[in-house]
Amino acid sequence: MSRKQAGRLDRAVAAFRAGEPVLIHDFADREGETDIVYPADAVAPADVARMRNDAGGLVCLALSDAVAEAVGLPFLEDALSHPATGDHDLAYDDRSSFSLPVNHRDTFTGITDEDRARTIGELASMADAVEAGVEYGPDEFAAEFRSPGHVHVLRGAPGGIADRVGHTELGLALAAEAGRPPAVVVCEMLDDGSGAALPPDAAREYARRHDVPYVEGSELVEALR
Repeated sequence: MSRKQAGRLDRAVAAFRAGEPVLIHDFADREGETDIVYPADAVAPADVARMRNDAGGLVCLALSDAVAEAVGLPFLEDALSHPATGDHDLAYDDRSSFSLPVNHRDTFTGITDEDRARTIGELASMADAVEAGVEYGPDEFAAEFRSPGHVHVLRGAPGGIADRVGHTELGLALAAEAGRPPAVVVCEMLDDGSGAALPPDAAREYARRHDVPYVEGSELVEALR
């Protein structure tokens, strides 16, 4: 890894450690997308609004495989029996990382910035507790969260970036390196003009303009695998 790449990685880790967002571009031959990624325990309503307005993709929360397993969160395709869930035929991966969409039970509709920030924060607290060894299983999860809801939960691959290199795993690897709970929020950045994924050059310009670290997925894999 070059000195310039190492500097980008150090800045991304430092931002995450401070509770600030990072832009992560995965791979040109994968999704080819840049996501804005937050440590979930630092997300406030204003951050949800930023993702809605500046990114425009789907606001999702990624949990580590160990946390998802502890609370019984399945891969969504395994939990549904409708024929549409049978063969995804994804061009960029073997399977989707989607699990259950949830709301915290103290939210109202679940879709407002305040409601989604509440659900995200409570999921992060749950993940932190599970990682610390607190006894917390499916029944405890169901007592706090209901499904369907408006925060889409993603389940990380068991081996993290050694198994899969989607934004789910890249974000979780960054959280682990920064000492944050195993819960991150990811949202795809879309181009207002074309409606397609925001091109990397435009994502880098956004990062420069807003003083947000930008890092390539390949750099994270090289440094953290």
